[in-house]
Amino acid sequence: MKVCWFCGAEMLFGEKITRDMTCAQCKVALKACRNCRFFDPSAHNQCREPAAEWVRDKELANFCEFFEFAERVDRPRGNRPEDRKKKFDSLFKK
Repeated sequence: MKVCWFCGAEMLFGEKITRDMTCAQCKVALKACRNCRFFDPSAHNQCREPAAEWVRDKELANFCEFFEFAERVDRPRGNRPEDRKKKFDSLFKK
């Protein structure tokens, strides 16, 4: 399933993703490193594609030629409104 890295909304589009496409729900850029299957915070340059050029901001749209939208089994954790509310409420439980 293709989902937005920020809000977890499911993406319904064709194979080609352009630099100007944004998430319909939260309006963040879709062609960003955070949505790429090669994105890995623990890898060199945070990318598992060795030929990719350095991208400073992983959350903004970029021109990377190696971009492939990541297929995720589950939605991102912690970015959904209900997850944030649960975390906040758990701070005040006895």
